[in-house]
Amino acid sequence: MCRSIKTLRPPYAEQVTDADVRAAALQYVRKISGFRAPAAHNAESFEQAVDEIERATAKLLGSLRVRGQ
Repeated sequence: MCRSIKTLRPPYAEQVTDADVRAAALQYVRKISGFRAPAAHNAESFEQAVDEIERATAKLLGSLRVRGQ
């Protein structure tokens, strides 16, 4: 687990922004790819992965139900 990725669901995080979701996706892709910044020939694949993970994360967070709410 990448320690710099924060939990983004309630009750751990109340005001999650699109920027928070994007940052988590970026950190995840950096961790699994081993690149902080990809070479030019890998940049498109890297950004596509970040975009896909961002969408999946937003979908997941939007579908979670927290007990008592």
